[in-house]
Amino acid sequence: MATKAKRPKVTISFELTENRTVDDGLEMNPLQDFLQWCNRVGLVLSNKVCVSKEGTVAEYGMLAEDNIEEGEVLFTIPRSALLHQETTEVSVVLNKESSSLESSSGWVPLLLTLLYEYTSPRSHWKPYLSLWTDFKTLDHPMFWSKEERDGLLRGTGVPDAVDTDLANIQREYTDVVLPFIAKHPDLWNPDTHTLELYTKLVAFVMAYSFQEPQEEEDSEDEDEDEEEKAPNPPMMVPMADMLNHVSNHNANLEFTPGSLKMVCVRPIRKGEEVFNTYGQMANWQLLHMYGFTEPYRSNGNDTADVPVSNLYKVATQGVQSDVDRQLAEEQREVLCRMMQEKGAIVFGKQGCLTDAELHTVLKVLCMSKEEFSEFKDNEGWEEDEEDEISLAFSNEGLPGLKASWKRLIHEAARLTVRSYGDMEEEEGGVKSDQALMEDKAAFEGLSSRKQQALQVRCGQKSILHRLMELTESRFQLQQ
Repeated sequence: MATKAKRPKVTISFELTENRTVDDGLEMNPLQDFLQWCNRVGLVLSNKVCVSKEGTVAEYGMLAEDNIEEGEVLFTIPRSALLHQETTEVSVVLNKESSSLESSSGWVPLLLTLLYEYTSPRSHWKPYLSLWTDFKTLDHPMFWSKEERDGLLRGTGVPDAVDTDLANIQREYTDVVLPFIAKHPDLWNPDTHTLELYTKLVAFVMAYSFQEPQEEEDSEDEDEDEEEKAPNPPMMVPMADMLNHVSNHNANLEFTPGSLKMVCVRPIRKGEEVFNTYGQMANWQLLHMYGFTEPYRSNGNDTADVPVSNLYKVATQGVQSDVDRQLAEEQREVLCRMMQEKGAIVFGKQGCLTDAELHTVLKVLCMSKEEFSEFKDNEGWEEDEEDEISLAFSNEGLPGLKASWKRLIHEAARLTVRSYGDMEEEEGGVKSDQALMEDKAAFEGLSSRKQQALQVRCGQKSILHRLMELTESRFQLQQ
């Protein structure tokens, strides 16, 4: 994707009053102030669109006030209006000491920029940053209690991801940010620029920032072993981050040397909302990074992970002899080396998305002692064609797999479903996730967090249940 756009999910903490203007002798509300700031910095907004909170899917968004054709530019943002470490008032000190700001996230320069600009009463960016009053309504799972995360999102992968995030944020703040702040007490203050504010700004960057794509290499003979370039650092793009997101979007952000342009990619009718996107994101990723989900049936990019450990558990069930146990342990060690940090197989709505990894796991786990010995002697095997592997692990190909492979997939998917703590298995007449989703009144009675978690769980479990159907014994066509 050419853009990593963010869907504004936070609720602006003021009421829009259309008649409240400077001419009335009253202070403008934050949105009006922001729009006037846009004019001052040269941001050009088409007269065919408007920013509104009426008729949008999530608070403020952008609506078409006239029919818009494909290719029309909705707004243009000069690069001087982008907020990042090169445009901030403290850019000199950030650049001068950039070597001390290196971290695994790569976000520290932007976060220090935001710490300074957000709390400076004289900031050039104040009309933009004032749209988020203390970031009180950011609702990423990192702001949920651990009990809520572990209870509502059990099995989804989100709790582990959030725990890792929070540990990394605290380490980065303590090891990198605080020492830098201490060296520049005239610009930053640890009593103001706290870990709490830093964490909120991390969520703000997660949900609202953009990354400019790397320029493609002209040479077709580029060395395949050449180390990949690091991604461009994130930046804040006023106005672009006002657009809401859906996977089936109708606008896209384009980068040019002098400006960024939001361009219509398919016709938009008058009254419709303008949507951006930031790529193919499953609901668990949307919730983790941006604090929202799409209705699970409409998110064609939803995925479910089957841990490799579950495939290994199934493969070793019933193993009794010492010889078989040793073989299973050696197979596990080989897989750990081959898979490296890839601890899960990812399935989408149309089949396996990490088919090469699944192919490797199944092959190794289903080897006899003699086959495994030959495999080690040959230091691997001759790989099958990628297209053949992809077809074999698609929804169309799964029913035709070997019975032994289908059994591993089927039972591993069953183990994964159980990891959610399915309500179907609970006593007391508690409704299942699917029943809650289908009961409109019951769903609307849930809190926002419970609704979002339910969308994630239902999306993942529907993929796993479909996977189990495709690998049931009645589909075993060959041994």
